[in-house]
Amino acid sequence: MADDPKGTKRNLTRHSPLVTPAERHGALGYFGATVWLTGLSGSGKSTVATEIERLVIAAGQPACLLDGDNLRHGLNGDLGFSAADRSENVRRVGEVACLMAGSGVVAVVPLISPFQAGRDGARAIHAAVGLRFVEVFVDTPLEVCERRDPKGLYAKARAGEIKGFTGIDDPYEPPVAPEVVLRPGDGSPEEQAALVLAFLKNEEQR
Repeated sequence: MADDPKGTKRNLTRHSPLVTPAERHGALGYFGATVWLTGLSGSGKSTVATEIERLVIAAGQPACLLDGDNLRHGLNGDLGFSAADRSENVRRVGEVACLMAGSGVVAVVPLISPFQAGRDGARAIHAAVGLRFVEVFVDTPLEVCERRDPKGLYAKARAGEIKGFTGIDDPYEPPVAPEVVLRPGDGSPEEQAALVLAFLKNEEQR
């Protein structure tokens, strides 16, 4: 198998669920989805994501915030920050988000996810099972993110203490066609979260 060099999948069989997304919607009253927020460190992804989770739950639907740092303390604790490890981090989060969305949950993912290929991969696994994937580009300029520097990471990167930091000495590929774009002038985090929820609602009604 070309995509299975170690042969680990040779004796595995993928099982299709008996319950379709439409049937689940009929039973629960809502569709699951993944809201994937991408942008530079300090762009405001996590702040907006927290508000999205709060608003979705307040509206009566389950939601779960899949925070990148939190996942690196657990599920992805074995990964470093090499290019291969960062790619695997995005892949794993995409798989988990897809499982959650398939169960009727709104999975909210604030992840730098710097490369288009990684985000496209996450979108593809959702599309393969008929689940919604909403890419939100938190388009905050580098100079603004660096001025905020909430974790002090830009200062460390500029001082050479961190190598391969996205936006400084490692590239970030902006989304080609995100469903939603949020910029610093688009209101408070609560207002930006409301914009994302409005998009989700409109999509569900189509």
